[in-house]
Formats: sequence, C-alpha cells, structure tokens
Amino acid sequence: MDCIFCKIASGTIPAKLLFESDAVIAFADIHPQAPTHALVVPRRHIVSMDQAVETDRALFGQLWWTVAELARTLGLAGGYRTVINTGPDGGQTVEHLHVHLLGGRPMHWPPG
Repeated sequence: MDCIFCKIASGTIPAKLLFESDAVIAFADIHPQAPTHALVVPRRHIVSMDQAVETDRALFGQLWWTVAELARTLGLAGGYRTVINTGPDGGQTVEHLHVHLLGGRPMHWPPG
C-alpha cells in the first residue's frame, strides 16, 4: 500500500509519535497550522469518514477518546479544535481518515 499514514503506522516512515495503541496512533503534523497540531489516525486503512462502516463504531470511539486524552496530555486546557476533512471538496489531501487536533492559540470562526 502506498499510503503515507499506513507507512507511519507500520513504522516504515518515522514520525514524532505522541500516542500509540493497537488501533490508533497520533503524531505531530509536519506542516503545523497551530502551535500544537497533531494527527490522530486509525492504524487500519479507512479512506475517509464516508467510507466508514457499521463495524467501525468501536474504532471511532477509540479515535475520539485518543483525541481527548491527547489534548489533556498536551496541556490544551484552554481549548482546542478538531477537524476531519472528507473528500476533495472538504480539503482532504491524504486518503486515510485522520483527525487534526489543533491548539495552543485562539481559534477563530468561521474557519474556512
């Protein structure tokens, strides 16, 4: 598979890992858009939110628990933003489901 996030999850490509479990990994974004910018990714390849199936429910719970725990670990008590880009019109550039965790500065609205 030629997916960069699958390669990071398997250890083929190095990354600054922030969290690891059997199902989920989190790592620092190499092009941060905020002082804290992490990506939380399922290890199993799922292209995007619209490709998720019924059996992914438990994995999604683990994904969101990881986001919350990572935010606490990274000291984002003042608040943070989570973003999932889905498909080309949604701004998704890597075809592997991932949650952006952004914090460390005030976030403005609307975002885009």
